[in-house]
Amino acid sequence: MTPPRLLLASSSPRRRDLLTEYGFSFEVCTTPVEELNDATLGPSRLVQENALLKALPVADLHPNSVVLGADTVVALGERILGKPRDMAEAALMLEELNGREHTVHSGVCVAHRSGGKQRVFVETTVVQFRHLSALERAAYHAAIQPLDKAGAYAAQDDQGRLIAQTVGSFTNVVGLPMETLIEHLKHFGILPERTRERCQHR
Repeated sequence: MTPPRLLLASSSPRRRDLLTEYGFSFEVCTTPVEELNDATLGPSRLVQENALLKALPVADLHPNSVVLGADTVVALGERILGKPRDMAEAALMLEELNGREHTVHSGVCVAHRSGGKQRVFVETTVVQFRHLSALERAAYHAAIQPLDKAGAYAAQDDQGRLIAQTVGSFTNVVGLPMETLIEHLKHFGILPERTRERCQHR
């Protein structure tokens, strides 16, 4: 039986890279969305609501496809650190996170209208940063261009420069909690291409 098409309702290159790296076949399909920015919701509720806002309009347009929407935020306590508006704000964010522990929350919605299925979950990872000097932080920002990155850092390119330790899913810090997501996608008949090939040859 041919599995349904997987649509990624996100323009994030990091999410595209993760799905590709894990062997999924998918297409990108987005609709204009005004994301919620209400800090009073708290990080977990906020990412869940934004994942729904991204996924459900695409699911309505493509009812025979499985649609994946996601949202990720960095939080220091309950305070959400979004994408910095300029380099000065990026520097301030990194100074606040310097040498400290924070959390990364991803909300994920997977919806298949014609199949009558929908799953929503939130994954949280604890991240411990190293302590860097002001010069080291400036050099780091010069290397990664932080303005399109929540919390003003890039986990996927870190290579130990900033992150001392993570507790939980590392791919969640990049933008998609792949370990949990894979289990949810199985319920929609979506498997990585390499896994599907192994199943077919048994």
